[in-house]
Amino acid sequence: MELFERPDSGNNAILVQISFRTDDTLKDEHEFSELARSAGAQIKDIVTGSRNSPDSRYYIGSGKAEEIRDRIQLFHTDLVIFDHDLSPAQERNLERLFQCRVLDRTGLILDIFAQRARSHEGKLQVELAQLKHMSTRLVRGWTHLERQKGGIGLRGPGETQLETDRRLLAVRIKQINKRLEKVRNQREQGRQSRKRAEIPTVSLVGYTNAGKSTLFNALTESGVYAADQLFATLDPTLRRINLANQQSIILADTVGFIRHLPHDLVAAFRSTLQETIEADLLLHVIDSNDEQRDFYIEQVNDVIHEIGAHEVPQLEVMNKIDLGDKRACVETGNGLYPDKLWVSSQSGEGLELLLEFLGEHFAQQIFQGQICLPPQHGRLRAKLYTDKAIEQESTTEQGEFLLQIKIDQRKLDAYLVQEQLTLAALQVKHTSAPTPA
Repeated sequence: MELFERPDSGNNAILVQISFRTDDTLKDEHEFSELARSAGAQIKDIVTGSRNSPDSRYYIGSGKAEEIRDRIQLFHTDLVIFDHDLSPAQERNLERLFQCRVLDRTGLILDIFAQRARSHEGKLQVELAQLKHMSTRLVRGWTHLERQKGGIGLRGPGETQLETDRRLLAVRIKQINKRLEKVRNQREQGRQSRKRAEIPTVSLVGYTNAGKSTLFNALTESGVYAADQLFATLDPTLRRINLANQQSIILADTVGFIRHLPHDLVAAFRSTLQETIEADLLLHVIDSNDEQRDFYIEQVNDVIHEIGAHEVPQLEVMNKIDLGDKRACVETGNGLYPDKLWVSSQSGEGLELLLEFLGEHFAQQIFQGQICLPPQHGRLRAKLYTDKAIEQESTTEQGEFLLQIKIDQRKLDAYLVQEQLTLAALQVKHTSAPTPA
């Protein structure tokens, strides 16, 4: 059968979701529908069913495939979306049968990411994932060319053109990887700068649409785009928050996770997810009113483990309590960290508890005591005054500064490294009476 000319557009869609006895993964019809709507699809019908195992030709079996073909004609749809990953051959066979476009789960998520990407880095990452996904499916894109056949006069240029296009794709992927490497180096320089300044990073993670960006905006008073839709945020955003006791942290808003996040996408966004790996604390934001929240928590923890961030301390932030009857509170567990912290990023209820927790968590490294600073290190004294870290000051007969300070230990260590000093060298050695400054 000859391939058809694929339409350039079309958003009227039929959704297909099949359960297999060999697959114990929970199927979420609501999430699948929201994914399709996020991509701009107009859902005309949803087809469900069950099988023992996937069919090698159509994935869903010939009987179910013919049923979907009839529904395509009935509802005049031009797109069929599967909540599964299809092989290139299965996708091609289904398109021949349906005479319309077929999109699998990975292609759907990539399309959403392509719409949401705003920054240069985000667009490059999405394009890289798309090209890798497309490289296995090139044969369907060249329907205007003949496929090679045996016999005189029947040999067409199709295969030659496909090989040419594969080479072009490989060149483009190489170019994008080079550009991303430059962006990764720039991002790494920023991370190293924060490490030198000893400013801890707190990363927001969670299932998509759990309210991470709304919480981020509430804590930082930023204008990051937030909407009631899947993958509203793709590009990481970092803001500085000043806590009590002269403490500062960097809060990072990252891309939301989802069930079966495509591996190509995880690989492409690894530099973005690096903010999560390098974080000092993870705030796992959870929609407390979602009936499947336990399942979503498990999915997020799987992705956290996959990217290598499972050893980072984590606090569960139960969000959206304004939609239920739960009040803001801290549920303390047996471990070092609270099990759960209940808040509403929309109304602001419980945010003061969250900030208080962050302050207490990072206050464990506060240095409070007296140091004796030689007069030639006036620059360090000026920095301490700028940070409002000096509680009391006096001078010795030798002109040294006796400073009673209270400062974040990591920031003090960074200053000492810059001045080539050690804390032990600044211990009070003189017993002569100090002169009030």
